[in-house]
Amino acid sequence: MTITEKILARASGKNVISPDDVVFGNVDKVMMHDVSGPGVIKILNEWEKKGNRFDRVWDPDKVWISEDHFVPASDRISAENVSTLSRWAKKYAIRRHFKYGLGQYGICHTLSHEEGLVLPGQVYVGGDSHTNTTGAMGAFAAGLGHTDIAYVLMKGKIWFKVPHTLLFKLHGKKPDYISAKDVILHIIADIGIEGANYKCMQFTGDVVKEISMEERLTLTNMTTEAGAKSGIIEPDSTTYDYLSKRTTSNYSPIHGDENAEYLDVYEYEIDQLEPTVAKPYSPANIKTARELENIEIDKAYIGSCTGAKLEDLRMSAAILDGKKVRVRTEVLPAAQSIYLKALQEGLIDIFIKAGAVVGPPTCGACCGAHMGVLAKDEICISTTNRNFPGRMGHVDSKTYLASPLVVAASALKGRIIDPRDLEN
Repeated sequence: MTITEKILARASGKNVISPDDVVFGNVDKVMMHDVSGPGVIKILNEWEKKGNRFDRVWDPDKVWISEDHFVPASDRISAENVSTLSRWAKKYAIRRHFKYGLGQYGICHTLSHEEGLVLPGQVYVGGDSHTNTTGAMGAFAAGLGHTDIAYVLMKGKIWFKVPHTLLFKLHGKKPDYISAKDVILHIIADIGIEGANYKCMQFTGDVVKEISMEERLTLTNMTTEAGAKSGIIEPDSTTYDYLSKRTTSNYSPIHGDENAEYLDVYEYEIDQLEPTVAKPYSPANIKTARELENIEIDKAYIGSCTGAKLEDLRMSAAILDGKKVRVRTEVLPAAQSIYLKALQEGLIDIFIKAGAVVGPPTCGACCGAHMGVLAKDEICISTTNRNFPGRMGHVDSKTYLASPLVVAASALKGRIIDPRDLEN
């Protein structure tokens, strides 16, 4: 069995399962945020009106809440959603509630690994499509809708159809000018935005073994853009070292069998890749940065669960150090803890001296809600994961997706540029 099949087998108390089987499995962790949470609470209230009383969460210690999409509150409705979630969390004794303005908080998909909340071998579900991100920890991580999350809160389990697994083998030595964002954009372009519908995308190979935990998280994060049910990387010493700095919790990692069967196997030579950009309006619509060098931009955005981890900020700062941006540039670290580390390392100083604005952790600009939305006809190059019409603001704006290296380099020139060409 694959690692995904073995995790779901253990969760459902079975010795052997196969793709397309339907299993009823125990959930180890569940997450809600300030957008999904109020919707889940509404479902629970409707069930109560029909006689299904909800007196307690099945296990409050396995639930955590993030305030991330509409913080700082963008309007009265956003403020009320946060307030509603806070009251609910207090009523049901949810201790892990990462509140804006009260110490550690940030984007949910960042907190899941930054705080060591999800561990190898676990089943983790969240009320957000990019829950896939945390599969890089060697967990089965998948996004669910309001009704399914409500059921998990009551029962601590949910049904899954076991997904087929696509295996992506990444070979070669990753060049310094290539990041995981370039890799995953190439993969999405190769298989298409529906190429992994209700499948698991598993990553392996020499490159995966060598890259950092945070780069691995970029790979699994964007499996969502290929329609995947989940993304996963088998845990190894890099995983264990990363977690040892964040948690003392015990866990039981799982690895797939050597003879595991995969629906398809894809192989890539990473040292042959070029810095890559996804044009509007799809992550699969890729060109090399050099092919787009005449595209002028209005904004450069370094943020989101995909592109504002500490290593992403380090990459961006290395490009911007001692230089000045030519277009408005926003840098929003993905969590308060990352913000603090970036401050201690001098990265924030580099960003501000370069002319960029540094803001609080939030999903606001990424989802086109607040904190820097795009106007009509504006063009943005962004470290985020989606670029459909209107994603970051006006429906007639355009978002180009790229690595932190390409985004930072483009900010300096006011147009899309390959970071290797900065001196030209």
